[in-house]
Amino acid sequence: MVVQLGWRGHGRPAGSSGVKSSTWPLAWAAASSSSIRALRDHQVRQRFERRWAGERGQASWDLIFCTTIGTQLDGRNVAHRFQALCRQAGLPRVRFHDLRHSAASVMLAQGVPARVIMETLGHATIGTTLNLYAHVLPALQQEAADRMDAALGGGA
Repeated sequence: MVVQLGWRGHGRPAGSSGVKSSTWPLAWAAASSSSIRALRDHQVRQRFERRWAGERGQASWDLIFCTTIGTQLDGRNVAHRFQALCRQAGLPRVRFHDLRHSAASVMLAQGVPARVIMETLGHATIGTTLNLYAHVLPALQQEAADRMDAALGGGA
């Protein structure tokens, strides 16, 4: 199932420093300035769609990612649309859920602390995060060894 995010977040407007998740009531996802701009553009398009939907619309749900009439997305439809976009872009077939794993692997490789990744993914423990993404750690261990060598004046 696709996580349903709402525009309103208990007094914090979407994009001010994150987006409130209705599935995880206390979790905020940090958002970059480009993500905030994209979300604001999306919100403008969505308002137009909701006006067009009129009485058929479910604007009271106030979801960020939804159908054109404001109802929850169906996970199968999201997966099918994602696969179509991958084909159009000439990309290999991957599951929609694999994007989550890719994001975590990239964050680890970029040196984002495991605790931040754990919170971003909504894992209950850091052990879950580290166990799932242990395959990324050997490259990070080599980088750490190289950095330590450089800090101690070693190297060629």
